[in-house]
Amino acid sequence: MALDTRTARKPSMTRTFWGSTLGKKTVMAVSGLIMLGYLVAHMFGNLKIFFGPEEFNAYGHWLRTMGAPVLHYSWALWLVRVLLLAAVVGHAVSAYQLSRRDIRARPTGYVHKRPRASYATRTMRWGGIILALFIVWHILDLTTGHAHPGGFQEGHPYQNVVDTFSTWYGNTVYIAAVTAMGLHVRHGFWSAAQTLGAGNAARDRALKAVADLLALALTAGFVSVPVAVMTGVVS
Repeated sequence: MALDTRTARKPSMTRTFWGSTLGKKTVMAVSGLIMLGYLVAHMFGNLKIFFGPEEFNAYGHWLRTMGAPVLHYSWALWLVRVLLLAAVVGHAVSAYQLSRRDIRARPTGYVHKRPRASYATRTMRWGGIILALFIVWHILDLTTGHAHPGGFQEGHPYQNVVDTFSTWYGNTVYIAAVTAMGLHVRHGFWSAAQTLGAGNAARDRALKAVADLLALALTAGFVSVPVAVMTGVVS
């Protein structure tokens, strides 16, 4: 019988990195920070609604013309969307695979109960699912207009936002999702810092304080818009 002299292929560095637990956690951390940066920018953009329809509609127009004249209309916006989509997919896939790996590592329950985790930690998985569903609804509502409650007006984001938050279900869905986002950010920021090596015993308290402040600021900033519409501050 002839011996097979072919040598086995060595796995590539990229494949080895992605296959490791540390690699998946790093992908989760980096993709999470990309999405966090977007959330901060998006919140500040949303707050422009308090300066009136002209200011807010001009901001919506700028999103499609940024990068001009080097980039064509909406090119920069689509580049941002592609980056965000990649971050969302990488975050979701790595989270799912880490969860499955954790279940396989301990198929039976613990004999002794683990210390009770924080509410944010225990709801990270469901929070992620809620946010994923919300993103789909949010795009169909305020980007494509397919789920918009009023007559969707392309190029008039101010009126579209007012239409959405003039309905009880628009406010309920949005505020519930933003609350889930705040809890997700609170735990995710601290976890990302640990994964990327920024945390240690001396900095943990400061990192947790930053995570709390970020979560609170983002939640308050996003919730302020539907509240302003409900109370007539924005109309």
